Amino acid sequence: MEITYSSRLLLLLFLGHSFFSARASIHIYDTQPFTEVGNAFLLSGGSEGIVASSAAAGLPPYTVDSSSYAIPRAINDGRSYIRFENISFWRTKSAADEDPDMDHETGQVHVVIFEAADRDNIGGSAYGGQRSICCTPDLAKLEGCKEGWVLRRPSATDVNWPIVLDVNFRGDDLLTKLKDEDVYITKTGMYNLFFVACDPKLKGLVMSGKTIWKNPDGYLPGRMAPLKKFYVLMSVAYLLLSLIWFTQYLRFWKDILQLQHCITAVIALGLFEMVLWYAEYVNFNSLGVRPVAITTWVVTIGAIRKTVSRLLILSVSMGFGVVRPTLGGLTSKVLSLGLTYFLASELLDITEYVGTINDISGRARLLLVLPAAFLDAFLILWIFTSLQKTLEQLQTKRSSVKLDIYRKFSNALAVTVIASVVWIAYEVYFKATDPFNERWQSAWIITAFWDLLTLVLLCVICYLWAPSLNSQRYAYSEEVGEDFDEETQSLTRGMPDGDISLVESKEKNGIHHVTAFDEEDVLEEDKRE
Repeated sequence: MEITYSSRLLLLLFLGHSFFSARASIHIYDTQPFTEVGNAFLLSGGSEGIVASSAAAGLPPYTVDSSSYAIPRAINDGRSYIRFENISFWRTKSAADEDPDMDHETGQVHVVIFEAADRDNIGGSAYGGQRSICCTPDLAKLEGCKEGWVLRRPSATDVNWPIVLDVNFRGDDLLTKLKDEDVYITKTGMYNLFFVACDPKLKGLVMSGKTIWKNPDGYLPGRMAPLKKFYVLMSVAYLLLSLIWFTQYLRFWKDILQLQHCITAVIALGLFEMVLWYAEYVNFNSLGVRPVAITTWVVTIGAIRKTVSRLLILSVSMGFGVVRPTLGGLTSKVLSLGLTYFLASELLDITEYVGTINDISGRARLLLVLPAAFLDAFLILWIFTSLQKTLEQLQTKRSSVKLDIYRKFSNALAVTVIASVVWIAYEVYFKATDPFNERWQSAWIITAFWDLLTLVLLCVICYLWAPSLNSQRYAYSEEVGEDFDEETQSLTRGMPDGDISLVESKEKNGIHHVTAFDEEDVLEEDKRE
C-alpha cells in the first residue's frame, strides 16, 4: 500500500524526537529551531498516548481553557490535558525588519494537536501532486482554506479536532508568546503536537517553553501506566518466592551449596529491582519527571540483576558446584564476559530510560541494541555447549539424580530460548506494523514479557536446586569423586556399623585415583573451552 506524503512526514518526525528535551510528561523546549519540511517550518512538540478524561472530572464545555489554568488540583482529578507554559517564539531581526508596521500582525505560528488516527486531516494535495501542510493557492481554490495557513479538515468523530491554536508577531517584535492554557482530552488516543510556521519569512524561527501532558490518574504516560500495576504484581511474586526460598535456606543452612548462595543473590536483586521500578513509576506519576539519579540507580540494579542471572545460568550449565568445584581457568573469561554484558546493558538502559519518554530514534537504538544482542547470542551458544558437555559427563559417570535435574534444566532453557525468539519476532512485527504507535495501550506487554519470562526461569531453577537435606547429594564431592554416586551412598547408609569397614576401605583405596581423574577431566575441558 502506498504511503502518503503526510504519513512519511509524520513518521519522520515521530522518529526524530531528539529535536527537544523530553523529560517524562513535561516536555521542555530550549531554543529549539524549526526545520523546513515541504512548504512549512516544523518543530515536533511530542507524542504520547493519553486516556480520555473521566466523566466525573467536571470539564468545562469547551476544549481549550485558560480560566482554570492557575487553579491547583490533585494529580488524580480525572482530567486529561496538554498544558502550555511559557511558550515563546523568536524570529530573526531580518524577518522583523520586513514588517515595520507596529499595528500590523506579521508572521503567524500555528500550534497543531491531533490524534494519530486524524493525521491525514492535516495538509492536502492539489491535483494529486506533492502533499502540503500549508494551504497553497491551488488548495485554496479546491478546499476553501486560507492561503498561508495550516490546512485542517474536521475529524469524523469530533468537529473540534484537530486543534489549531494561532499566535502572531506584531510589527517588528522579535518575540511573541502563546497564552498559557489547557487543551482537554475527551477521547483516548495517541496525540501528537507540532508547531508550524507557514510564512517563508519566519525562516530561522526558534522556540522555548514547556508542555505538560497529563492522564486522569497522574502524569505517567498512557503507554507506561499499566507497568505501575504490573510491577506491584511482580514485587508480590518475588516476595512470595523469596519467602519460600529463604524459609528453606534457613532450615537447611548447614547443607547449602555455593550455587544456592548465587540463586539467593539473584532472588534478592530481582525483588529489589521490582520494588525500585514501582517506586520510580509512582514518583514519575506524581511529579511528571524522571529524576536522573533515581532512574539511573534503578536501571543499574536491573543491569546487575540481568548480568548475574546470565552468569548464574552459564555457571550452572558448566556444572559449577555439581560436576566441578570451581570454574578453574574459565573464571576470568566468565567474569570478563559478565563485565562486558553489564556495560552494554547499562548503556542501553540508561539511554532508553533515564530522563526520556519518547522512544529513542531507530538508528541510535539499533547501535545500542546490537552489542547486547550479540552478547546474548554468544551467551546462549556458550550455555548450550557447556550444558551438553555437562550432560555427557553426568551420563558417563552414571549420576542419575544429577542427570535428571540437568535434563529438566536443559528443557527449561530450550523452552525459554524458543519463547524469546518467538517474542522477538512478534515485537519486530508489532513495531513494524504500528509506525504511529496507535496500539500504545498494549505496548507495555513488550516490556512486561521479559520480566515475566525471567521470573519463570528463576522459579524453575529454584525448584530444581531448592535447599534440602539432600542438597549435598547434588554437590561435587572431592572425597569420593563423581562416580561414587547416590546409589553407592544409599548402600553405605543401609549397612550395619560393623559391616561398613569393607566399603570404607574400598573408598580409601579409590580416593586419590578418582579425584585425580576428575581434576584431569576438568583441566582438559577448560583447555578445550
